[in-house]
Amino acid sequence: MANIPELRLTDGVALPAVGFGAWSLNGTQGVEAITSALHSGYRLIDSAFNYENEGAVGEAIRRSGLPRESLRITSKLPGRHHRYDEALATIEESIWRAGLDYYDLYLIHWPNPKQGLYVEAWRALIEARKRGLVRAIGVSNFLPAHLERIMSETGIAPVVNQVEMHPRFPQVEQRAFDKAHGIVTEAWSPLGRGELLKDPVLTAIAERLGRSVGQVVLRWHHQLGSLPLPRSASPARQAENLAIFDFALSPEDMAQIATLARPDGRLRDQDPARYEEF
Repeated sequence: MANIPELRLTDGVALPAVGFGAWSLNGTQGVEAITSALHSGYRLIDSAFNYENEGAVGEAIRRSGLPRESLRITSKLPGRHHRYDEALATIEESIWRAGLDYYDLYLIHWPNPKQGLYVEAWRALIEARKRGLVRAIGVSNFLPAHLERIMSETGIAPVVNQVEMHPRFPQVEQRAFDKAHGIVTEAWSPLGRGELLKDPVLTAIAERLGRSVGQVVLRWHHQLGSLPLPRSASPARQAENLAIFDFALSPEDMAQIATLARPDGRLRDQDPARYEEF
């Protein structure tokens, strides 16, 4: 099993430096894929209320036979439940769906700025942590303006901000803001939903290093200090995506990958300044 380093959050919780994204892994096939990921060595599983697979995550945990305290399980609050009381009830529902006693990390999935309730949702997450429902709290898809507002109005910063990040959209400014405030940047769609796997720049680096393109991209994330959350139902690919800690990209490699960045690099134009998720 891969020896995975850890990232220490400001509240003391430690996360493995690479996690497993569970989006779209549902039902029996989802349980099997997540169980396989746990057996492959993943100890951080990323889910969400809106993925409708918190139950599959819980079942995979039970089937894995791994001790609960060795795992870091994440879920996320949907946009339709940002009001304080609804948010707390939803977090409880997330726990019951999974059959867990607590979540290690719980995030606000999107800020939904048109609704303007994300500060209320953040206060609910703070309360959920006080009640022991969750160990650590964070956000997803928050821009610096959203982060500044929740921090200024509550005095409490999130420990994680999970955002879209891949070589075509490296989130340079966002990562710098997060780092300056002690926030770990997690990366969803870290491989660009497969669109980068045939890129000639990445392919050339991978061939020279004797690695897959996926491993090169995940190593790029690690060297930038972000925490990638690759998703795969294939046991072989799951293991491959973990095997990124026994090689390094050179400064020249990193500079070449930086040339892939695009101002419009988001995969589906999901700009948190205007995108609404319910």
